Amino acid sequence: MDDDILDQQVLQQELKQLREAHRQLDNEIQALRETGAVDMLKVGRMKKIKLKLKDKIAAIEDSLTPDIIA
Repeated sequence: MDDDILDQQVLQQELKQLREAHRQLDNEIQALRETGAVDMLKVGRMKKIKLKLKDKIAAIEDSLTPDIIA
């Protein structure tokens, strides 16, 4: 049982880091747009990374959510 708790703590920490990275990318994309010096290729790459982070976040959240049997 201790291993399950430890695994959940590790996943919670990873989830926190992924959310922060996602927020940072969002802020960087917004800053690029506001400066007017928008490199569309760079923004496109950043959006792809952001989407991958979102997918990882969703996968971890799913693994942390207990299955409910009706």
